[in-house]
Amino acid sequence: MFINCHSYYSFKYGTMSIETLIAEALRVRADAIALTDINSTAGIFPFLQQAQRHNVHAVVGIDFRDGSRPRYIGLAKNQEGLYELNKHLSEVLAAGGPFPQRAPAFSHACIVYPLQQAPDVLREEEFVGVRIAEIRQLYSLRKRFPVEKLVLWQPVSFQDTISFNTHRLLRAIDRNSLLSKLPLSEQGQPDDRFYTYAELAAQCEGHSYLITAARKLLEQCQFSFYFHAVKNKRNVRGSSWEDFDYLRTETLRGAVSRYPKLSQEIFDRIEKELLLIQQKDFVSYFLINYDIVRYAHRKGYFHVGRGSGANSIVAYCLYITDVDPIALDLYFERFINLYRDSPPDFDIDFSWKDRDDVIRYIFETYKEGDRAHVALLSAHSTFQYQAVTRELGKVFGLPTSEIEQLLAKGGPKHPLDQYGRLIKRYGQRLIDVPSHLSIHAGGVLISEKPIHYYSATTIPPKGFPITHFDMHVAEAIGLHKFDILSQRGLGHIKTAMELIHENQGVEVDIRQVERFKEDEKIKELLRTGKTMGAFYVESPAMRMLLSKMKAQTYLELVAASSIIRPGVARSGMMRAYILRHLDAEKRKEAHPVMESIMPDTYGIMVYQEDVIKVAHYFAELSLGEADILRRGMSGKSRSKEEFQRVKDAFFSNCERLGREKEITEQVWHQIESFAGYSFAKGHSASFAVESYQSLYLKAYFPLEFMVAVINNFGGFYHTEFYLHELRMQGAEIEAPDVNESRYLTHIQGTRVLLGFIHLKHFEKKSTEWLLRARAKGPFTSLEDFMLRVPLGIEQLRILIRIEAFRFTGRSKAQLLWIAHARHQELQQRAQAAENSLGLFPAEVKPFRLEELPPLSTSEDWEKIHDQLEILEFPLDSPFLLVESLPVGTCMARDLPKQNGKWVTLVGYLVTVKPTRTVKGERMHFGTFLDQEGNWVDTVHFPDKKNPYPFRGKGVYYLKGRVSEEFGFYTVEVAQITRLPYKQSS
Repeated sequence: MFINCHSYYSFKYGTMSIETLIAEALRVRADAIALTDINSTAGIFPFLQQAQRHNVHAVVGIDFRDGSRPRYIGLAKNQEGLYELNKHLSEVLAAGGPFPQRAPAFSHACIVYPLQQAPDVLREEEFVGVRIAEIRQLYSLRKRFPVEKLVLWQPVSFQDTISFNTHRLLRAIDRNSLLSKLPLSEQGQPDDRFYTYAELAAQCEGHSYLITAARKLLEQCQFSFYFHAVKNKRNVRGSSWEDFDYLRTETLRGAVSRYPKLSQEIFDRIEKELLLIQQKDFVSYFLINYDIVRYAHRKGYFHVGRGSGANSIVAYCLYITDVDPIALDLYFERFINLYRDSPPDFDIDFSWKDRDDVIRYIFETYKEGDRAHVALLSAHSTFQYQAVTRELGKVFGLPTSEIEQLLAKGGPKHPLDQYGRLIKRYGQRLIDVPSHLSIHAGGVLISEKPIHYYSATTIPPKGFPITHFDMHVAEAIGLHKFDILSQRGLGHIKTAMELIHENQGVEVDIRQVERFKEDEKIKELLRTGKTMGAFYVESPAMRMLLSKMKAQTYLELVAASSIIRPGVARSGMMRAYILRHLDAEKRKEAHPVMESIMPDTYGIMVYQEDVIKVAHYFAELSLGEADILRRGMSGKSRSKEEFQRVKDAFFSNCERLGREKEITEQVWHQIESFAGYSFAKGHSASFAVESYQSLYLKAYFPLEFMVAVINNFGGFYHTEFYLHELRMQGAEIEAPDVNESRYLTHIQGTRVLLGFIHLKHFEKKSTEWLLRARAKGPFTSLEDFMLRVPLGIEQLRILIRIEAFRFTGRSKAQLLWIAHARHQELQQRAQAAENSLGLFPAEVKPFRLEELPPLSTSEDWEKIHDQLEILEFPLDSPFLLVESLPVGTCMARDLPKQNGKWVTLVGYLVTVKPTRTVKGERMHFGTFLDQEGNWVDTVHFPDKKNPYPFRGKGVYYLKGRVSEEFGFYTVEVAQITRLPYKQSS
């Protein structure tokens, strides 16, 4: 009966989740309903799953609309029908609309037109929908349409009045309109809801054939779908046996390259993995990943294969990953086992510069003619508290100040007024409701059948089609994504190698990771935590951990990459690990079973697969149950009931095995601490490989490496502090120069010239004009520059104030005088010369310049002030900005001698990390630079944070007590005051 139901996947229109929609259908005893979301197929498979669970006959289709205007609804009779509907929707969305007034002639789908828009002659599978309010019109239309072509059209979009009101708010948000000005044409009807059969029969008295026809229409549609079969591209080389033979051949070829001596252990591991890969139908998945990385190698693109896929020796031999699972004893069952239902997981990182070309290659290689077999995976952006409060505030016409008050922590200081109560009430209903489609971070789908068998696609600005369903649905239906991700760290490495070759003429082989692991310079950087700029190991927290661990080996770095994650750190296991790592006696505290499971980490759970191992060996859960536990702890479980069942089994099994209750609870606490935060060991190992590559470049080519970090804009710190690191390494940092600088920063010997990109408000087109003009010859003066580069006076002032014309030998005051006095004249002459086609080139007339006084008695201050305004950081010492520096303060190098004592320091703020104590109180960790350029790390406990807060960027006076843990020194701050800067005179 209900051929036109909407869920909240009718974005900014529908209000009901799939679960609520099914529950409402069951309430009125509707045993067959059709989900037809508006220009959306995002909810189809969740709907099928829920309907099957509750024995509801599920029909799927699409409500085709131009904006708010209905055109027709399509109902799929089978999967071929869904393909036809998806393809039609995708083509119209790609073209930007509108939909044709009449639907195409479908072979496997039915079309229902609104009564007023139906064509006079209907095809076999076309019908006319009649709403209850339109029944009285049937008497005048009997001659136009046969009775068998008329069906009841009772849309379902709402549960009740509150649901309808929520819908109206969504429509106003969608139109960026005040609720009071929302047109009726943009809204559904309040009676667009489920009715019982008796209620419908009463409404359709004398026309019950409409109900019967709607029921028959739904009965025609029999959509069956097998969720668990793999839907990925099945064969790469023609057949399954050819694929497997090729995978085995290439794996063994790679094994010869990877391992100088092929032991029986290596052969056994390869055969074991290949058998499982074949049994789980993942052969093509491996081969496509192999093809992707081979393309990257041909193009000279660096990549990192990470995720649990790094646990596979097959992946290692195919060069998908660079982590040896034999050497690291990686647990393959974390990646694939017979009992694991979830798909395999290769995360392949490329430089942000290379990723789009890799994705282009995948689309071109696997599209198969004009049939779309490749799509990017979507994500569903949902309404959250801050955004929904702002949107509802605008809909109700609240001023910005009142909206900000509602957003303030604890809400407004006065009781909520009428609108405040409405925003709070409806905001709660909208939280987690899907708002619109966005793009998954890196998921690409390659299907055996065309992708439109499963989803319509939308073309976002990047130009590659995206599905309507998200990663959870893709996994549920058996479409396993390929994760093609971008990462700035790889950009650092690639750019550094280019700069090294340009500056020193040296070709660097960055793949000699085994040699890097034994390099003494790199070991020293790790031991001392001097890792700024290096991938994943440069943050203050990581620098502190490495120093405390005295880390200097690959395995220690692998462990550190996972120990630093919040779950391990918060549970107290990070400190326990460091204690056991440094003190062999402390290792005896480990439970014997735990120590036997995880000897490398002293019986402490550090990696994701440790959850599987402990669940399997400590609590004797099956591998399938253990993986459910691991997924639940990493936030990927979609069934709370299933997770609770496994948790109960964990405790009951431990009791049966005679484990002490206290020990069982401690182990469970460790498992719980992993919720959403832990890494697979192979993932950490992959990160560590890239860290070693970065550290090698930092150890032997520190200047080029740091310039590469700056040019990729992807490090932990602001550009200013990478420039500071360059200066500490002996580089001469210079402001941009119109005759020497490029768009990005570059290096000449030890000179580092900042790029024009760092000039705030200096437009990219200004840089393009400058570089184009300079290509014809260097600028000889400011006047020559003004004749050749058509910059406005404000753009020109930026260059003058940052001293980009210092080659002229004139002061800023003189240059600014010339710029303002002659700008218009020279620009007009340049334009005249251009209009004359260059036959009469413009010449610079002599300009007599009077002697001018300096702009200020403090030239250093004026220089730094301009740098702060234009670059947002000083190129000279920030301590020159301070009005009066305290004397007799401590330096970073003095802290070991002052352990346990109270000290005063002056520090330039680098970064602040907020966190919480075990009791949930807010506290901070701070990082500063002292006047000698060395790091000072600080701790700000809750009782000191509020009386002495951070007040933004600047130089601070600190008073605190020096503390030491594992040889790492910090200052527990009792007082902190930002020192005032000098005022411009």
